[in-house]
Amino acid sequence: MQQPIAILDSGVGGLTVAKEIMRQLPRERVIYFGDTARTPYGPRSSDEILNFTREIVDYLIQYSPKMIVIACNTATAVALTDIRSRVSVPVVGVINPGARAAIGRTVTGCVGVIGTEGTIKSGAYEQALRELTPHVQVVSEACPKFVPLVEKGNFSSQQTYDTVLDSIGHLRSYPIDTLILGCTHYPFLTDTISEIMGPNVTLISSADETAREISTILQSSRKLASNENENIPFHHFFCSGDPEIFKTIAQQWLGEQIKLTPVVWLVPCIS
Repeated sequence: MQQPIAILDSGVGGLTVAKEIMRQLPRERVIYFGDTARTPYGPRSSDEILNFTREIVDYLIQYSPKMIVIACNTATAVALTDIRSRVSVPVVGVINPGARAAIGRTVTGCVGVIGTEGTIKSGAYEQALRELTPHVQVVSEACPKFVPLVEKGNFSSQQTYDTVLDSIGHLRSYPIDTLILGCTHYPFLTDTISEIMGPNVTLISSADETAREISTILQSSRKLASNENENIPFHHFFCSGDPEIFKTIAQQWLGEQIKLTPVVWLVPCIS
């Protein structure tokens, strides 16, 4: 069986990355871990996030992945360098691809970033954007109420609209023409965010750009799945929390049935 691409996230958000990988690289096999028992990561300490990420990577390594994708912006900001030093396979995060896409699209030079408390506090997106274009204007906003909505499958309701409006409505007063969805959960709320920000603001999801980076890395290392194999790849999903909620959201987002294994060895932390 071919080596898989391992994807990890604090919950269901990384499914946005998984879906794009499956679309762009349909011959690749994916294994996905959503740490739904301990989501959200945003309010947690850096030490907790680092330890959680290490635990999940240690679990996924048993499947001999050819690449690890940290599809969580908060975990990318905190743990990417550490995980790269601990494993022998390429490790890809989602922050740099998203920053590159935003710089490529902005005309006004004013880029908005919304994300979890941890991601925004880290300043990782601002650093990545300024490394590409030193004079870019960056307007950042933490949106801690978004992830709980997504994890409950509440993508479109009056409550969702009111929560998003309350969280980012004030960003419309800035000359932002590009808004980075700096959490992989946020694309689930794309319609509402777009409605509130208006037609002149381009939303950037790092999922598309991350999948392109993965393709480039695998191609350069000659590890792309062979097109000679016409069998549909076998994907496997794991979660540490409620399997029914995860499965419902995953199947709705991916548009297909999934094989899901609940992982009970990760004991939920009391928040």
